[in-house]
Amino acid sequence: LFGTNWIKLEVIANDDTLQPDLFGLVEAAAALSAEGFEVLPYTTEDLSAAERLVAAGCIVLMPWAAPIGSARGLINKEALRTLRAYFPDIPLVIDAGIGTPSHAAEAMEMGYDAVLLNTAVAKAGDPVKMAIAFAKAVEAGRLAFEAGLIEPRDMASPSTPVAGTPFFKIDHAS
Repeated sequence: LFGTNWIKLEVIANDDTLQPDLFGLVEAAAALSAEGFEVLPYTTEDLSAAERLVAAGCIVLMPWAAPIGSARGLINKEALRTLRAYFPDIPLVIDAGIGTPSHAAEAMEMGYDAVLLNTAVAKAGDPVKMAIAFAKAVEAGRLAFEAGLIEPRDMASPSTPVAGTPFFKIDHAS
């Protein structure tokens, strides 16, 4: 009918939270994969579920950042980073919970391949401007990831080269 074997799969466990039913999701993904579909599952950031989805034949993982339509952003950043580290060769798409362009940029800075969003643009005061803002944020986040972000540090670290620079250190201890 649509000329593609790709299928986005959502199996919802709870109508109030719109949280994915991870057990049903894995079962449905395996059945659809066996029928020749390339399954793109809406899931949580749970690593065990992600492993099972990949084993079931999923070609992409689409974890939420937060519940659908909540606009809360990346609420479990460590788990989302873990997914990226654990699945370096699987496309990862944030599929829900993005509320601001900065949320999208942050996901892209983590190495995610894309973000899928609707509510943040559809309910914006000016959807056209918001869509442009998201496009620029996604581009900036991806570019930052590709450039190589520096790691956060607990202590200060000079950013200016000090070799050959005259510095006079005063010893206040004496």
